[in-house]
Amino acid sequence: MKIICIGRNYVDHAKELNNPVPKEPLFFLKPDSSLLPHKHPLYIPEWTQDLHYEVELVVKISRLGKYIEPQHAHKYYKDVSVGIDFTARDVQAVCKEKGHPWEKAKVFDGSAPVGKQFTPISDLGGDVQNIDFWLSKNGEVVQSGNTSDMIFSVNEIICYVSQYMTLRMGDYIFTGTPEGVGPVAVDDVLKCGFGEKEMLQVLVK
Repeated sequence: MKIICIGRNYVDHAKELNNPVPKEPLFFLKPDSSLLPHKHPLYIPEWTQDLHYEVELVVKISRLGKYIEPQHAHKYYKDVSVGIDFTARDVQAVCKEKGHPWEKAKVFDGSAPVGKQFTPISDLGGDVQNIDFWLSKNGEVVQSGNTSDMIFSVNEIICYVSQYMTLRMGDYIFTGTPEGVGPVAVDDVLKCGFGEKEMLQVLVK
């Protein structure tokens, strides 16, 4: 399975990091070793001093597809969850400054925890582009967003990415993070969810 991540898909997040707003979806991949086993803590890598959380809606692909047309994109998913795209911001900044790819700031083991259960979109109001989601750190909500604020919709992302690679059943798409990203420290407790429903908890070590 693949973990496909969409960058800069919320205007306010792009602005908070002084990044340009993209004209087309920006994507990168994480390996399956980036998935964090449930109930396992996330250990901060020794090579970063500035690890950030980024909460995202995660879409699970439900069928095989390539060159998917817009009118058919909605047929390729039905369940969603939340996930965290952990990012070593200091490592990423150095890579960007040098014009290098910045995957190494994103792909370390455990850097992509996802909620244990996926929820049918029909249970969340039926509209994938109107879902509230959030992240709290030590009991305080620090990120909240709604998928209506995406620059590129879920269907647009699926059509775009499928031009470049085949989407397979079980692939995950991290669809971008809203503003409010920030650093984590040892013993922080992160929780994510939809509305009042908690879907994911991560202890940082």
